[in-house]
Order: sequence, then C-alpha cells, then structure tokens
Amino acid sequence: MPGASFAREEIWGGLRALARPDSRFHFRFSEFIPDFEGSAAAMDRLCDLPGFAQARHVFVAPDNSLTELRRRLLVAGVNLVVSSYNMARGFYVLRPGSVPAGHERYAAWLDGLEHFGEPLTLQALSALGRFDFVVSGASAVATSGVRFGRGHGFFDLEWRIFSDMGLVGESTPLATVVHDVQVLERRLFPSPDDVLVDWICTPTRTLAVAREAARPRGVRWQDIAPEQIAAMPALAEWHRTVGLA
Repeated sequence: MPGASFAREEIWGGLRALARPDSRFHFRFSEFIPDFEGSAAAMDRLCDLPGFAQARHVFVAPDNSLTELRRRLLVAGVNLVVSSYNMARGFYVLRPGSVPAGHERYAAWLDGLEHFGEPLTLQALSALGRFDFVVSGASAVATSGVRFGRGHGFFDLEWRIFSDMGLVGESTPLATVVHDVQVLERRLFPSPDDVLVDWICTPTRTLAVAREAARPRGVRWQDIAPEQIAAMPALAEWHRTVGLA
C-alpha cells in the first residue's frame, strides 16, 4: 500500500520509548514487532473478545508482542500453531500437554517453540482443520482495520496460504494487539492485498472494525521470486502441491 513505509516510520519514533528490545535485534523494528509496556492489559482485552475463550485451535504470529498471549494459550490447553521467524522453518504446533507445567513462558518464545513444538508439513497442518481464531502483531494499524507489519509481507503470505488450504476465510476472527501509539486514528482504504482485522486491542481500549472490503485469497505466484520460494519450505511445499514445481 502506498504510504505504508511512512506509516511505520511515523509510529516507530513514538514506540521506541515504550518498546522492549529484542535480544538479537535491539530496537531495529524493521526486523521484529516488539513487545511493549502494558501488553498484558491488551491481552486481557483480547481474551475477552467474543468467541475467543471458546477457541480451541488458534494461529498466533511469532511476534514478540504476542509472547504473553502464547503463554496464556499454552496454560489453557489450546492447540497453538505458530510460524517460525520469516517462515524459514515453516510452522509448528504446540498441542495440549506438550509443554510441561511451569515451562509455558519459555515455550512461548521462538527458541522454546522449536524445543517443545512439533514441526508441521502443510498436509499435517491441513489435517488439524480450520482455525477458530487468528492473532497477529502489527507495526501499526489503522482504525479502519488496515494492518502494517514489518514491511516483509510474511503474515499476508501466510494468510494467503491458509486461505488456499481452507483454514481461514471471511468469517475467521482476526485480531491484532498493539500499544495505543501504534493505532493510526484515521481511515485508510485497503489495497487488494491487505488482510483487514476485526479487532484491535490496546492496553486501554478494544476497537471493533467494520470491514468494508473482502480479504485477499490465494497465493499470487507471479509476485513471488524463485529465491523466496526456495527460502521458505512451507511455500515450496505448497508450490509443489498445487503443481507448479
């Protein structure tokens, strides 16, 4: 979307004072979506969303801002699917009972995810069925539901793969968790590639979005370079599955 880089940079300046640095990337927000002061309160709001408490099969992005949410889901015994960083090693599932009591915090981080989690082929992921709920972090999000990631498009690509597989659709609840400074208080019109969210949860408020456009569907192979496919095993697997390899 035009202006996406400006929107991120507009937010990142204010976020720096509230963000928790990453152990590898420090404050380089183009490389990760940070956790922030007050994120636990935002998680409380997310957990109160309609239908969330009943969700038993949930996809959560690997963002630092969602670590506490992943911990809570593991404690609650929810079937949790998380993508690896930059989709470099595909997807993992943490099934109920797979994490010993007291280790949920470690398992919620990416290193712990790969220690306790079970790597999934797309065939195995498909067998788990449709997601009851999807949650992503964001660098910024507009009140109209337009979400901005780090600028690399991984969540958008994951959504397109999931939609091809029948795991998500127009009715799948999608929420994002951000600090108040990451909310753009203006209406932005989505591009055909934008995955609009239904809910925005911050430490101080819960915003319901009335989506005015359909979500994207299906991988646009013409926009993906061969080296990108080679770098992401799940994408390469789907490329073969649909008969393009």
